[in-house]
Amino acid sequence: MTAISPLQSIHKKGLFGNHHKKNESDLLSITELNDLNIFQVVQYKNSKIDISNINIDNLKIPSQNLKVSSNTDTRILWNSPNTWLVISKKNNTLKNILLSCDSENFGITDISHSRAVIQIRGKQVKEVLKKGCPINFNKFNENTCVGSIFHGVTILIDCIDNDTQIFNLLTLRSFGESLYHHITDASLEFGYIAI
Repeated sequence: MTAISPLQSIHKKGLFGNHHKKNESDLLSITELNDLNIFQVVQYKNSKIDISNINIDNLKIPSQNLKVSSNTDTRILWNSPNTWLVISKKNNTLKNILLSCDSENFGITDISHSRAVIQIRGKQVKEVLKKGCPINFNKFNENTCVGSIFHGVTILIDCIDNDTQIFNLLTLRSFGESLYHHITDASLEFGYIAI
């Protein structure tokens, strides 16, 4: 069975908004990220394991709130106390998690098909996000994540790169279309290319 993308029926490729006489490199870029493996890892209350000793895909699990550990294929996001999201392009992600996180100390849930992930990049990304989110993006740095809302839709914001302004926005699959409409509507002022 082939998985159906959460945004398959609404994500259309092309140029939109105020793009007239602008270089494509100056436009925002919006795309849906597919084929990601997303696992929620929860450490049980009675666990005696020190998370600073755990590595997943050669990454330490972040112990501070709002922090992200990352390499080219995998990101580990602090989600809440004793809860992390492991997001990876690798197909053996579960195996990598199970090497370090046993079932006696951790609960592991595959949530890959329950999330919509939108990536937005460009010089004006923070201005777009400020239109519907109460976070102070002026102090939001690379490898930082936070749960918030965007026009009433609950999202998880993951800053991939602060210099080039690349952000991943995760939401429940059922809210994916609403989030996509809000993001693209807020991007029209600057012009965007949907990839």
